[in-house]
Amino acid sequence: MSDFPWLSVLIGLPLAGALLLIAIPRERETLVKQFALGVSVAVAALTGVMAAGFDAGGPRFQFEEKYWWIKEFGVHWALGVDGVALTLILLSVILVPLVMLASWGEADRSGGTDVPAKRSVKTYFALLLSLEAAMIGVFAATDVFLFYVFFEAMLIPVYFIIGSYGGAQRSYAAVKFLLYSLFGGLLMLVAVIWLYPLSAKSVDAGGLGRGTFMFDELSKMNIDPTTAKWLFLGFFIAFAIKAPMVPVHTWLPDAAQQSPAGALVLIVGVLDKVGTYGMLRFCLELFPGAAKWATPVVLGFAVLSIIYGAVLAIGQVDMKRLIAYTSISHFGFIVLGIFAMTSQAQSGAALYMVNHGFSTGALFLIVGFLIVRRRSARISDFGGVQKAAPVLAGTFLIAGLSGLSLPGLSPFVSEFLVVVGTFSRYRWAAVASIIAIVLAAIYILWMYQRTMGGPKVPAVEGMKDLSAREKWAIAPIIAIIVAMGFFPQPVLHVINPSVGHTLARVDQRDPAPAITGNVAENGARP
Repeated sequence: MSDFPWLSVLIGLPLAGALLLIAIPRERETLVKQFALGVSVAVAALTGVMAAGFDAGGPRFQFEEKYWWIKEFGVHWALGVDGVALTLILLSVILVPLVMLASWGEADRSGGTDVPAKRSVKTYFALLLSLEAAMIGVFAATDVFLFYVFFEAMLIPVYFIIGSYGGAQRSYAAVKFLLYSLFGGLLMLVAVIWLYPLSAKSVDAGGLGRGTFMFDELSKMNIDPTTAKWLFLGFFIAFAIKAPMVPVHTWLPDAAQQSPAGALVLIVGVLDKVGTYGMLRFCLELFPGAAKWATPVVLGFAVLSIIYGAVLAIGQVDMKRLIAYTSISHFGFIVLGIFAMTSQAQSGAALYMVNHGFSTGALFLIVGFLIVRRRSARISDFGGVQKAAPVLAGTFLIAGLSGLSLPGLSPFVSEFLVVVGTFSRYRWAAVASIIAIVLAAIYILWMYQRTMGGPKVPAVEGMKDLSAREKWAIAPIIAIIVAMGFFPQPVLHVINPSVGHTLARVDQRDPAPAITGNVAENGARP
């Protein structure tokens, strides 16, 4: 089983599926959707089989593959997963078929908002499959140059999804997303290329007299502190844009408002995790000294993102923009946990990446269902939905409560770990971040009350409840949110060894518990 090229197959299968869609006649739209859904289900099933063979107590990177790609430049087709990468790949492959099921008619409606023109259903589902391949590749790459290739490749399907299937301002949102992402990618490309000659000179990286982009070799290098700071900034800014963090976040609300709701699940639920994953994997492990040097500033921007995103969410009139701003706040929590550099905080941050994907994914899917029915995402266009569609309202309530990290739902565990782990080293940051927890109750419950509660507005009269297809799309996510809220240990068991490797690389240990004066003088009491 270990010799089977699992990761290459998982990347190649959705790509092959996207290409095979070309052979299906354009007018056979139902067949196109069924075929794409079947491919995504097959990818999810194969990933589950692969994940079952992962040994949390074994080597850090498993299911490894390594082949020369561009030998003259030291570039390999090198793949492998640790616990964090595996959980993010699982998140990706679970969400893709559910998104396809939920957005069965999304391409027909061009996003469902103000754009009547019909688009190619075949192209839409081919773009989703291509995006799935890129997402798996970016989390599986263990060659830094290959990671960069997948990092940039994700932009292509997302750009066309927003630009062709989005709302009335889709062109503006797509170009803004592309320009922000390309700027960050350019900075990272400079840093990636810079690593090549450094590795050729480094004895720590093997002393082979030639450059390399292999992560395990680069992580052994001791880089000059000044050079390391510049390289760190090149990677970090690219990841901060992708995450996104304040002040390079402004592309997300526009992209969220204009994107089709189903695809938005993948953009915010998975694609943005590449930024925080990159910080944890590359910024900390390749440049540990520079990461510690930048930590106070990064924590400041993380806290700013947490509070800013929560405050701006309260004032939104569009549901998709509101959820986008909540995500900026949640990403601030993830970055806070990563740079707190304690085992609890980093485990919580890695778990938060997964939990946020499911929580936000549920919210966007349900908002998509509402848009289909009302042809609008404006909060003021709804009211009294729970009387007309109680199941839809119930799922919205559970998803919303997970967004405010209610105990018993999965985001609570990760947010608690981040705050507790940060408090042990940076109390000011942990205390400041708690403000957002209070604000979350305001924007989530207020949105629910204005859309689901109150008297029914005339346009809601006769609104249909969730169909069987929509229930199949949302039920697995709700089940995961509840299950991981009560029993997160299996995921933490997979994540924790990888977090331990990262902390060892940055030479950080958990702070010793504080001892009060009376206990210190009199000794511990039984």
